[in-house]
Amino acid sequence: MQRPFIRGLKHGIPIALGYLSVSFAFGIQAVGTGLSPLQAVLISLTNLTSAGQLAGIQLMAAAAPLVEMALTQLTINLRYALMSLSLSQKMDEDMTTPRRMLFSFANTDEIFAVASGQPGKVGHSYLYGLMLLPYFGWALGTLLGAVAGTLLPAFVTRALGIAIYGMFLAIIIPPSRKQKPVRTVVLFSAALSLLFRYLPLLRGIPAGYAIILCAVAASCLGAALFPVREEGGA
Repeated sequence: MQRPFIRGLKHGIPIALGYLSVSFAFGIQAVGTGLSPLQAVLISLTNLTSAGQLAGIQLMAAAAPLVEMALTQLTINLRYALMSLSLSQKMDEDMTTPRRMLFSFANTDEIFAVASGQPGKVGHSYLYGLMLLPYFGWALGTLLGAVAGTLLPAFVTRALGIAIYGMFLAIIIPPSRKQKPVRTVVLFSAALSLLFRYLPLLRGIPAGYAIILCAVAASCLGAALFPVREEGGA
């Protein structure tokens, strides 16, 4: 029988390869905002959140206050807390508090999905193997993108930099086409974002707070129009 750690490593290979390409685009974006390759890599080594990192470097470039940056990251990354609560029900008895804290650092959307799909309980050996390659794949992709951003012509880096936005589109478009609640929330948040960008009364609001307001408003709209009924409820 295959050891849990080795099985986790194998399951993490596709995630690592996907992260390599996405974080390459992040590295280009980071140096494009004035960060050095070392700073970009340090961000990826201490964070593992594509949307959060992208929003973070934009706020850093705009010299946003620390409070604004913290609230923006809290709003964007709050879903990881919900994922961790859900995944905690599948962890076996060897997942002590320190081990849970270590794994929570790398509990991304993709890692959560793979771990949740495993039959039965999962332990720390499997989870450590699952998170290892994606973590270093994310950092390596950032390094390659950051170095490329300092060497390639500007028109090339601008073209490669939009890849990370393509990833976000790839995430939201398929479910939006099939599910009305997702489509409604996505269109509403996009329209609200455009208002913050172009409406004179709203365009003066800092980008971080605009992200927070769009996220909270879209979430409230989705909850109001498409509530999830509890089992056994009316």
